[in-house]
Amino acid sequence: MSITIKELHRTTGEHVRRAGSLKTPVVITDHGKPVAVLANLSLLRPKRRKRILLPEFEALMARPPGNDLQDDLDAVRGDR
Repeated sequence: MSITIKELHRTTGEHVRRAGSLKTPVVITDHGKPVAVLANLSLLRPKRRKRILLPEFEALMARPPGNDLQDDLDAVRGDR
């Protein structure tokens, strides 16, 4: 299903409620080109970011804690 911006502007509430009950997204068009989507929240998948630790940081965290903060900061900064 797709609707124009003008149509959405006239009947926003109706289209939002309809999008909330549908199993497919509603495409919003501007002069025939898709510009946005109204979708039921259950259709959206949360993004999961995979975190990657730099090898230098992993090595630093594996070391026993030191007494010298400046040495630790220098180790993190590397050759900057």
